[in-house]
Amino acid sequence: MSFTTRIKALAAASIAAATLFSMAACGTSDSADTSSSDGSSKSSSTQGFDTSSIKKDDELAALLPDSVKSDGVLKVGTDTSYAPAEFLAEDGKTPVGFDVDLTKALAAEFGLKPETVTATFDSIIPSVGSKYDIGISSFTVTKERLEAVDFVTYLKAGSTFVVKKGNPSKIDSSDLCGKKVAVQTGTTQEEEINKANDACKAAGKSSIDIQSSKLQTDVTTAVASGKADIFYADTPVAGYAIKQTGDTLEALGEDVGVTPEAVAIKKGDTKTAEAVQKAVQKLMDDGTYKKILDTWGVSSGAIDKAEINPAVES
Repeated sequence: MSFTTRIKALAAASIAAATLFSMAACGTSDSADTSSSDGSSKSSSTQGFDTSSIKKDDELAALLPDSVKSDGVLKVGTDTSYAPAEFLAEDGKTPVGFDVDLTKALAAEFGLKPETVTATFDSIIPSVGSKYDIGISSFTVTKERLEAVDFVTYLKAGSTFVVKKGNPSKIDSSDLCGKKVAVQTGTTQEEEINKANDACKAAGKSSIDIQSSKLQTDVTTAVASGKADIFYADTPVAGYAIKQTGDTLEALGEDVGVTPEAVAIKKGDTKTAEAVQKAVQKLMDDGTYKKILDTWGVSSGAIDKAEINPAVES
């Protein structure tokens, strides 16, 4: 959906990762050397779905090229500041979330050891195929991203705006000119807010104060602390953050702009794309996929068909 359509629909925005209390954010490099700010890590669901019963599928494993499977590891780039999709557990080191469970399930089907590597969101796609075998980090499929990587869909999600409880600043998501808006760097939400800012300036209105942060946890904290008026993120992430922060935050408006999210694969690596598509489809067909989503309370985003490079709107 276009940004104009979203703004007209008022908007919904979602965000992120987790409770703002005790936010020591995870590292901004590819090492998880700090504790997560997700208060979400306090949830009993951080253990996630048990993938130990998933057995290797020799036919699926045979589809993977040696460049991926030769070391016996499926290395996945993930931004672990985005609960409940991917974040750090209570120990500040262990990646958890429904994307992490999907990583484990895929690795089990391929007979590989899963390795989730913490990275900043905007650094993952450029490193798929070199530093990481694949990327699984709530990537919305866009035309721009399709020019850089191939995708295999596994979820659908909209966007949601989040403000402080009671909306004390009286924010109207259809008119953000002059407001302080927090977004995560490199996300589609950041792109949309940049477009909204251009529209504000073209109309002779005050610019949007865009606060772009590498970590979603920092985005959440910005609103909870009053540094920003509103933040914008994927709906599952927003809902989880609201739940974990108790009476601190609330959604503004309705969820809009539902689009597919997908696994990122090196552009032109058709063998890996086919293997991942068939593996995800098998998880959907045998019920494992739904159990993973149910574990994290995000089954409303379930789809029944994994697709390679789906058509998307401009």
